[in-house]
Amino acid sequence: MKRVINKVKNQGLTSLFLEFYGKLASGGALLMLCTIVSMVLANSCMAKNWLDFWNTQLNSHLPGLHTQSITHWINDGLMTIFFLLVGLEIERELLTGELSDRRTAMLPVIAAVGGMLIPALVFFIINGNHPELWRGAGIPTATDIAFAMAIMSALGSRVPNSLKIFLTALAIIDDLGAILVIAIFYGQGVQWLWLSASLGVFGFLLICKRSSIKTLWLYLPAGLLLWYFMMQSGIHATISGVLLAFAIPFGRKDEDKSPSSYLMDKLHEPVAWFILPVFALANTAISLHAGGILETLTDTLPLGIAAGLVLGKPLGIYLLSVFAVRTKIAQLPSGVNGKHIWGAGLLGGIGFTMAIFVGNLAFTNNPELVELSKVAVLGSSTLAAVAGYAFLRVAGKE
Repeated sequence: MKRVINKVKNQGLTSLFLEFYGKLASGGALLMLCTIVSMVLANSCMAKNWLDFWNTQLNSHLPGLHTQSITHWINDGLMTIFFLLVGLEIERELLTGELSDRRTAMLPVIAAVGGMLIPALVFFIINGNHPELWRGAGIPTATDIAFAMAIMSALGSRVPNSLKIFLTALAIIDDLGAILVIAIFYGQGVQWLWLSASLGVFGFLLICKRSSIKTLWLYLPAGLLLWYFMMQSGIHATISGVLLAFAIPFGRKDEDKSPSSYLMDKLHEPVAWFILPVFALANTAISLHAGGILETLTDTLPLGIAAGLVLGKPLGIYLLSVFAVRTKIAQLPSGVNGKHIWGAGLLGGIGFTMAIFVGNLAFTNNPELVELSKVAVLGSSTLAAVAGYAFLRVAGKE
């Protein structure tokens, strides 16, 4: 990781971006390895033991929390910490980072909107006659920031630094969009009493923030309570991580000493080196021979996901970027041209973590569709990664 950071640092990037970029790029490589290991084990002579392990039922012994599988607790519990980190990063970028300047931020913001709307539209076009699959429209709207940064890092000096910043900002905004999609469309029926309790805890934390109370020993236990209430509310529990992130004090003047920056620093490595790899191991434990998955890869669901990620993503990002530049709403970063934007759009089609996460929520009551969507995401993300790398490698030489 230090080699990656030093290499980018020598090219003149800001220290704020440097730290985030280096950790994500390194974590992306580990994600790739975990995915390969899990897929191999799930289709080997050890398949039954491997799959049974992740399906092992665990009882929380807490009132209101039902017995669930290890995979479920990873997705609803550990991933809340991931969303907490994402929320902290979004807040920092908005206040002091690459998104703090309106004109600089407009291009990745508008590109991210296109990168969500067009893939969803492509999915609906392919699955228009199958209303039971419409909940899957959110799957191809997501970008996996760690994987995308890992590929961008491998390109080194062949792409301008400003393109790395653009893709990072775009992926962060994309994450925010995915969070909103999850909150709005993938709840399980709102329980208003529990939601009111969640908002009450959140309001209390905002009051503490406004009162300049900075001790994390107040915010973190309250955040755990917020997670529990949100779990009962019918809105996905991981949203509590984002709410907690925006409630933790962040200081613009003394950023490095703020509770938010301290927590970000402590969370980066556990998330990159443990939480996301464990998520990958659990959620890519897919037997390709079970349930006739290979025979159904030409069905409209996987085709919609694939077309959304591989075609819809670059098309949406490119078209909306061109629109923003030509209408003078935004401008291209220094050294970046249209080909670079198209290449970044291709890398935006690497859905992986967020796409799999949304797929889990979209078809909660249909395990076969969940598994099929995962295979589609993995195949499409691989194709997008290869296409993006190859395109930018050639474009960077011109």
